[in-house]
Amino acid sequence: METTIVTSTSKRRFAKVKRWDSFITGHLFISPWLIGFLLLTLYPMIQSLYYSFTDFSLLEEANWVGVRNYEKIFTVDTRFYQSVKVTFLYVLGSVPLRLIAALFIAMLLARSIKGISAYRTMIYFPSLIGGSIAVSLLWKNIFGREGYINEVLALFGIQGIGWINNPDTALSTLVLLVVWQFGSAMVIFLAGLKQIPQDLYEASSADGAGKVTQFFNITLPMLSPTIYFNIIMGIIGAFQMFTPAMIITQGGPMNSTYVYALYLYERAFSQLQMGYASSLAWIMLLIIALSTSVIFLSSKYWVFYESEKEDQR
Repeated sequence: METTIVTSTSKRRFAKVKRWDSFITGHLFISPWLIGFLLLTLYPMIQSLYYSFTDFSLLEEANWVGVRNYEKIFTVDTRFYQSVKVTFLYVLGSVPLRLIAALFIAMLLARSIKGISAYRTMIYFPSLIGGSIAVSLLWKNIFGREGYINEVLALFGIQGIGWINNPDTALSTLVLLVVWQFGSAMVIFLAGLKQIPQDLYEASSADGAGKVTQFFNITLPMLSPTIYFNIIMGIIGAFQMFTPAMIITQGGPMNSTYVYALYLYERAFSQLQMGYASSLAWIMLLIIALSTSVIFLSSKYWVFYESEKEDQR
């Protein structure tokens, strides 16, 4: 009996030591990421939260002012509301169009034809350079008054306009830029399409279902988790759009492309109001959190998971 007790105790101690060793080993493996997260993400966020309650600038020490920055933003700052309005218009325009373009191209590239890998690479390439300065300058040349678009229109006798200099079209050119860079969403859609069982299409075809019926009753429901993921990532990215607005339009004309990130940048580095800019940053974080929360809460009504269907059985 005593031997059994000693053996059981030893096993428990051995299991505890083994779990502790696994814990240490796991954290050693993730330590590069963990150190980077603590020093480059968490600490700056905490510091930014503190600065949002101060009048800190790059030239003077920070003085505690409480919620004065937030009061000024919501009660006095008209440019804040303008930037929020423009940003929401950009999000509402760019995210759906980008997803539609990505899904359409992904369905074309999901076919098994000769050389399809080369086509996928070429179509994905614009997303590798992303919203870089070079792409923004290229876009500025394409849609400028003397740009390539107007040169093509002139061949057909159509008088062009300054697309990026017109308040009615400037924001649309920025939306078109992000729609053109649909490669990352396309790759995710392509992976999702590959996971849809072909038996579903074959069975529906035998029942007389056409391509349109299959798309709405099979493809979209089965892709709903992928669509959900792309919507969340698209919203987060669109709210933070900065480089195209800075390089192509500088927020103009008439503040029609004055997005939130550009306003935050000007407050922080042009006017050196780092405390005020920190308040703007935390407000943007809350706006993004609320926007994604709405999508998250609504997902139970339109996102289909195969595992849920199996659980119901």
